[in-house]
Amino acid sequence: MNRPGPDTGSAVEPFVVDVPQADLDDLATRLAATRWPDELPGAGWSQGVPGHYLRELATYWRTEYDWRAQEAQLNRFPQFTTVIDGATVHFLHIRSARADALPLLITHGWPGSVVEFLDVIGPLTDPGAHGGDPADAFDLVIPSIPGYGLSGPTREGGWDVHRVALAWAELMRRLGYERYGAQGGDWGHAITRELAAVDGERVVGIHLNTLLTLPPEDPAEAAALTADDRARLDQLMAAGPEMSGYARIQGTRPQTLAYGLTDSPVGQLAWIVEKFMEWTDSTGRPEDAVPRDRLLTNVMLYWLTATAGSSARHYWEAAHPSHPPRGGRLLTPTGVAVFAADQARPVRRIAERDNAIVHWSEFDRGGHFAAMEEPDLFAGDVRAFFRRVRRPSHVSTSS
Repeated sequence: MNRPGPDTGSAVEPFVVDVPQADLDDLATRLAATRWPDELPGAGWSQGVPGHYLRELATYWRTEYDWRAQEAQLNRFPQFTTVIDGATVHFLHIRSARADALPLLITHGWPGSVVEFLDVIGPLTDPGAHGGDPADAFDLVIPSIPGYGLSGPTREGGWDVHRVALAWAELMRRLGYERYGAQGGDWGHAITRELAAVDGERVVGIHLNTLLTLPPEDPAEAAALTADDRARLDQLMAAGPEMSGYARIQGTRPQTLAYGLTDSPVGQLAWIVEKFMEWTDSTGRPEDAVPRDRLLTNVMLYWLTATAGSSARHYWEAAHPSHPPRGGRLLTPTGVAVFAADQARPVRRIAERDNAIVHWSEFDRGGHFAAMEEPDLFAGDVRAFFRRVRRPSHVSTSS
């Protein structure tokens, strides 16, 4: 792989994904030598990823999956690295052909990566070629969060949501963008909201496909909820104990977890594929919602870069933030897209307490990884929201 170089100030360097064949050979050897655990018959997905499913997926990964084809697909898009606040930041930077395109920074979460957004790059940078209005075009900046994937492991603590948001503000400054929009889901939604708070003079609006709303403590407010509102909150609270185990481990003992995930590709695969099963609009297998090769490419970015531990540390940093939580209502114009299979569907009347919501969409399909599952719906909603807030912005000539 074209490894990032040392800190060179504010330099932005071209980047090409080029994985050494020795790394791919090592992966194949490890997959073939997997030591499989036992499992209870008939347990299905109730206790985690079923062995019969994971064996078949691991065999496909070893014998049929073509990393070089996926690598070439990634390299179709201009990629760069820069060092910000001591951490390497990898990012895709795709310019629209339109001079008036709005810059848009898109942030992934865990266990996602920049791979989530490959299918929306065309519809967002060239909407006219994908059935949309050419005037809705964006310049896209799609970074890998420090500690994730192609940004590589972080080398010091303190990389909480606030620090990542400051890094994103600096990244957009380095690229010469004076005004821009931002989009995010999962951790990306928290980073995006924080970015609007720390760089509000330049952020014209934010679009979120994740927004956590908790049951209100005020009895009067709770009484005003609709039946659908209460059903959403009940689903969220009921799912919490069952679904939050991964977050509790990553938020308390990420280093212990990292040994197994960094040493075992099947372990890393299981840790991620479970979430694609639980969080997507799937009926029996993650592939019902996300193409198998795209899912494996997302896993590869964690495996090849050995970022299982550093990405998990993001949860520990969130539990031990270096910056106090920001209070008050966010005044940046906000759009929200709610996808039916996302278990944390927000309640609008609660969300409006802390967000200046000017756009709210509800979709009857799709889940947590919206850009991968329903790229057309995702791209269309992003375009629709920013149509409300976009204004001509400066376009730099750097990178």
